Amino acid sequence: MRFAEDGDWFAECPVVLDFDGVQVEVCHSKFDELAIGWDTIDTEASITGWEWSEFTPRWSHRDERLEPFVGQELREVVLLEWRPAEPNCDLAAGAVTVEFVFAGDCFRIANGLDENRIETGEASPEYVRHRRDR
Repeated sequence: MRFAEDGDWFAECPVVLDFDGVQVEVCHSKFDELAIGWDTIDTEASITGWEWSEFTPRWSHRDERLEPFVGQELREVVLLEWRPAEPNCDLAAGAVTVEFVFAGDCFRIANGLDENRIETGEASPEYVRHRRDR
């Protein structure tokens, strides 16, 4: 979702991805909550409940960070757990990130401490991979 007035991405709303008609929705909140859904959000519907705001949210169908992945075949989805060397000093310790792996690269939707963060490229070595069987 982006704001109509300035095009800024609103990282607190779900990230909605379309894989040839199968929609995947990922949303992080607080320090430790992750919601993953399939085909539940209608991105063609108007977003309501923002009458109090000076900004108008709209679903966006493009994001420059994800453009390199458009049209590529999704190879794998992996859950990554953040396990830093000093877990007692890191609020994000234990947070789960969803990684989407393609032939040449990958991207992740991570917990940006109460919002979604999109990461591309190789994952930090502090992530522990939890592969899911098909």
